[in-house]
Amino acid sequence: MKFLSYLLIFVPITIIAKFMGAPEVFLFFGSALAIVPLAKFMGEATEGIASKTNAAVGGLLNATFGNATELIISIIALSHGLIGVVQASITGSIIGNILLVLGMSMIAGGWKRDRQTFQKTAALASASTLLLACIALVIPAIFSAGGGTLEDISHLSVPVAIIMIIGYIAMLAFSLITHKHLYTEEVAHVEHAPSNTKRNILVLLGSTLAVAWMSEILVGAIEPMVQTLGWSELFIGVIFVAIIGNAAEHASAITMAMKNRMDLALQIAIGSTVQIAMLVAPLLVLISLLFPVHMPLLFTTLEVGVILFSVLIANLVIQDGESNWLEGVQLILTYIIIGIAFFFFH
Repeated sequence: MKFLSYLLIFVPITIIAKFMGAPEVFLFFGSALAIVPLAKFMGEATEGIASKTNAAVGGLLNATFGNATELIISIIALSHGLIGVVQASITGSIIGNILLVLGMSMIAGGWKRDRQTFQKTAALASASTLLLACIALVIPAIFSAGGGTLEDISHLSVPVAIIMIIGYIAMLAFSLITHKHLYTEEVAHVEHAPSNTKRNILVLLGSTLAVAWMSEILVGAIEPMVQTLGWSELFIGVIFVAIIGNAAEHASAITMAMKNRMDLALQIAIGSTVQIAMLVAPLLVLISLLFPVHMPLLFTTLEVGVILFSVLIANLVIQDGESNWLEGVQLILTYIIIGIAFFFFH
């Protein structure tokens, strides 16, 4: 993953191009490429902190700081009134983490191994929480299909968002307090490089500020991108914004899987998905109340459908407490099929 560091050159290139009035398409892809190494540095710094913890805390730290990029981009998009892009990026993050990130992790970790094992009860607890998130997302869609007005759905979204956050807090209590023994992996044989906590914190802060700057440029270029290339905001949000926002999880989860630390890889991939669905999405609904345009917890039928099917296949893959490279391929093929559907959907 060291080659990603070379993409850091796009930070000054994008800044200079912005001040020189470069085409919006160039600014979009330039800022996107700049965010990837910044997210990588956030992931590496977080991994240094997480290396001294168990799988639950480590996965939580990686997921939280990995999703910080997603949250920054989404808040900036909300300030621009791009509700569709925010909702699409949420959808993309959910399916991206449980299909693309988890799939790549299973392939990377299982390619030279017959199988990899992980704590089944802990994994299924996260998976069932994702099903709860699906219910919370489906209900407003059904309410809308039944004749509910947008105003009614906006009123419904706030209490549902609060309940989702409560559900996420309950999940944290389960993994960090009452059942933390389920998330303790045997890592005595794993050697970690010396970790400088103060340095990691400074890297996190610096990377976060840089990501915020690049995200502002990225979001500002989305609407011109739609007009220039003819891509829908839905496709841009589901694929591009989501992948950019989850670059840290990609690197961290795959690295952990290659080290045969599948419990931690699973907690990063699925834990991040749970955090996006049960914390970030409802939090953005509440944050949107501060802006002129409010974001309801209402997703398109296609978005709700792909989220539901993604969660279902993820549940099937992890229910036996084992993984292999074939299951990873199946997850990625599912992601590709969904990506093609969004490309042609307008």
